[in-house]
Amino acid sequence: MQIDENENSWDALYFIGVKTMKIYCFPWCKGKSKPNNTLPFQTRHEAEQAGYRACKKCHSGLPYGSWEDHEEVLKIKAPKEFSFKENLRYLSRSTNECLFTIIDNKIYRAIPIDHETPLVEISSENDTILTVRFFGNSTPKQKWVRAGVARYIREWFDFDTDLIPFYELAKTDLLLSQPVSNFYGLRNVGIPDLFEALAWGILGQQINLTYAYTLKRRFVERFGKHVEWDGTKYWIFPSPKDIAMLSVDDLTDLKMTIKKCEYLIGIAQLLTNEELTKEKLMNAGDYKKAEKMLVNIRGIGPWTANYVLMRCLRFPSAFPIDDVGLHNSIKLILKADKKPSKEEILKLSSTWTNWESYATFYLWRMLY
Repeated sequence: MQIDENENSWDALYFIGVKTMKIYCFPWCKGKSKPNNTLPFQTRHEAEQAGYRACKKCHSGLPYGSWEDHEEVLKIKAPKEFSFKENLRYLSRSTNECLFTIIDNKIYRAIPIDHETPLVEISSENDTILTVRFFGNSTPKQKWVRAGVARYIREWFDFDTDLIPFYELAKTDLLLSQPVSNFYGLRNVGIPDLFEALAWGILGQQINLTYAYTLKRRFVERFGKHVEWDGTKYWIFPSPKDIAMLSVDDLTDLKMTIKKCEYLIGIAQLLTNEELTKEKLMNAGDYKKAEKMLVNIRGIGPWTANYVLMRCLRFPSAFPIDDVGLHNSIKLILKADKKPSKEEILKLSSTWTNWESYATFYLWRMLY
């Protein structure tokens, strides 16, 4: 097949893995490799599950035509089913958020890529294109780092998920028709970093959302790093390496339970030793096996496991069925006198196969 590299709507039908370098490339990559050193992959996901990373020359980690690189400004193509306004409203749900700020309908945050930490301003005029402007003299010199920023933002807003089937399902669903109508274009805004997702899940256990944000801010500002520009600090979530070496006493000033302190340190140690990785969870084979891997870790129960599988690993079937917020949302929509039982939820959700994660996210959105 003749590949037109200038056709922006086309993406590769397959990818080439280079065994000697453990990278995967577009079929048209200019890097030269001997045929006996290569193998084909049908998808990026397949290549990455096999332990291959995106090529820094052809930027194969991004769908072809999904972004434009203008050095100081990136343009990222958004799916048709995307509303920047709805996602901003979701991101604005707490005034105590510490990892990004929203000013005049623009998002400002630091995005660590390898050993660089670019500062970005994210905006959109018509929902079809996100404009990402680097500021604070932080424009990455290497294109592959800028590609990493574009990929992070695409993953943050879950641009790889086609929402059309979900919206078709929701039209006639007793619980989903109202939230989808109210929040059309909202994506399952993710947490791409596994330690951040696990830590956020643990911090939020058995407390309200307001206090969870307070704990998160204390944790980030005590142990995270930041980039300062024009009098503003842009915080980066602590790395597992920084937390793995701590003791419980180091965390006592945060005013959270001793058990949560122990859980955070233990999980940080697992990640630092690579006993737990995103790749291992994705390679589990299916959602239930990945869930079992997580709940076998001290401090991670079914709710935290499913939260992480939803928000970080993007398992579509992740379903925190015991979540109080989910129960309250269902009660609100049904105008019921009491919260639904687990059996009632299972019956109401029987048609949500492979959309449980998005259904939960939209139902949560009804509460704030």
